Amino acid sequence: MTVTLVTGGNRGIGLEVCRQLAARGHEVLLGARSPQAAERAAQEVGATPLRLDVTSAEDIEAAAARIEHLDVLVNNAAITYDTWQRAVTADLDVVREAAETNLYGPWRLTQALLPALRRGRHGRIVNVSSEIASLAGMGGGTPAYTASKTALNALTRMLAAELRADGVLVNAICPGWVATDMGGPGGRPVADGAAGIVWAATLPDDGPTGGFFRDGRPLPW
Repeated sequence: MTVTLVTGGNRGIGLEVCRQLAARGHEVLLGARSPQAAERAAQEVGATPLRLDVTSAEDIEAAAARIEHLDVLVNNAAITYDTWQRAVTADLDVVREAAETNLYGPWRLTQALLPALRRGRHGRIVNVSSEIASLAGMGGGTPAYTASKTALNALTRMLAAELRADGVLVNAICPGWVATDMGGPGGRPVADGAAGIVWAATLPDDGPTGGFFRDGRPLPW
């Protein structure tokens, strides 16, 4: 059975990704900061709850000790869509806090779980990003979220290059503007945004790596 870990899996896009992958027969580990939230969400979608705050070294170490082999890691947990900030006046403490979850969290977790991914059958790492992180069209505003996701894209490229020989495919996925707690009302259905993440999580062995995609189509870096 394909074993998949989804961070930030207790609500929004993460929960829907868990739902869709469980429906495909994956053994889904649903990670969330709150054990109670993880338990409730896991019961809803047929997953296994896992307490996992990606900013906690202790939680990451415990997850790595628990997971013997892993096929798919979906780095979905993210915070601070700071539409109220501008780069010229940004509170850098807010930027640092966002980076802890949006960049260093996925980085630490990936490092810790690489042995399990290498033992898996079809290693896939999916970094949930955003088109706002594309340098090609970047403007001002939302500096904490934008900078952290742009750095996550860079990490995606580096990991893809370094893990190619291991057969681990690493891609960044933009789910688009989705109607979630973070995205707000007016976005497209959560199931549509999650589908692109599920696509990357279930790529064949000859699938792309080191790419940036939305709905299975390339985005400019």
